[in-house]
Amino acid sequence: MAVNIPGVISMVAFYLLVLGVGIWASFKSKREEIRGGAAKMEMALLGNRNINKVVGVFTMTATWIGGGSFIGITEAVYNSSGGLIWAVRFPIGTVLGFILGGIFFAGPMRDRKYVTMLDPFHIKYGKIPTMIFSVVTLLSDIVWVTTSLLSLGATMSVILDLSFSLCIWISAAVAIVYTLLGGLYSVAYTDIIQLILMFVSLCVFFPFVLMSPTHSDITQTFWNNTVQAPWAGNMPAHKVWIWIDSVCLLTGT
Repeated sequence: MAVNIPGVISMVAFYLLVLGVGIWASFKSKREEIRGGAAKMEMALLGNRNINKVVGVFTMTATWIGGGSFIGITEAVYNSSGGLIWAVRFPIGTVLGFILGGIFFAGPMRDRKYVTMLDPFHIKYGKIPTMIFSVVTLLSDIVWVTTSLLSLGATMSVILDLSFSLCIWISAAVAIVYTLLGGLYSVAYTDIIQLILMFVSLCVFFPFVLMSPTHSDITQTFWNNTVQAPWAGNMPAHKVWIWIDSVCLLTGT
């Protein structure tokens, strides 16, 4: 497969932009650390609790919205056993989780100067239960990070014509470097860049998809050699509680 030169330029520019913003944020983090007299751990993990609301909204949104969520929602709409009505479980559950977390947890946790979400469990139940919760959280985060790296690796592999594993290592290396340099500040500001780029990219590629000769009406496409059901999907009465249970699960996570 021939290397796509514009694609190579865009990928290199993307990684240099993200890495550059991460390094800039690391200098900002160090200045804030000196100015506020914050401990290194407090600065790395929490940004000295000084991340403004706009940056906070961007980084929280970028944390949950990415290649994995786009692909997952698209596949759920396309799947003949699902459709739009089942795909919207993810955004609805995520938004409800943000709202409930902001109302009931964010204020008390900030007032009590907690560092992690598990601090209240540590105080209430002790070390052993908290250790178990930590292991579960760690495993879920490993899976989540893996899906993100797979999305980046797949994109780079197609554009750069490099091996899939090498592309994943490059993506991981860039993320590790700027995270170690600036902690939460680097992560937050690079999230802003990535979210803006995702929005711009979606606006740019949409007309090309519609004009592509391979594009066709979703009602005429196929999934596993079966004619696609109505793309909006359907919800029989006996599956309503399954839908509600899924939304509650996603809200809690």
